[in-house]
Amino acid sequence: MTSPATPFEDPDTEYLVLVNEKNQHSLWPAFADVPAGWAIAHGKASRRACVDYIDRNWTDLRPSTLLAAGEHDPSRY
Repeated sequence: MTSPATPFEDPDTEYLVLVNEKNQHSLWPAFADVPAGWAIAHGKASRRACVDYIDRNWTDLRPSTLLAAGEHDPSRY
């Protein structure tokens, strides 16, 4: 069995869910430094638990700046 190409694909790695000021979410390996502009929203947890968290909490993929500007018609994207 071969190992995953990146730590983002490894089911045995612990992960974090990061969120930025635009409410965009990111799956992030827990061993890596959190990049500037991002904050921990969930984790340390399994990859599955973090993906489930993202699925439940990031339901509108448009940046919050568009939502705040009144861009509420998802059919435009």
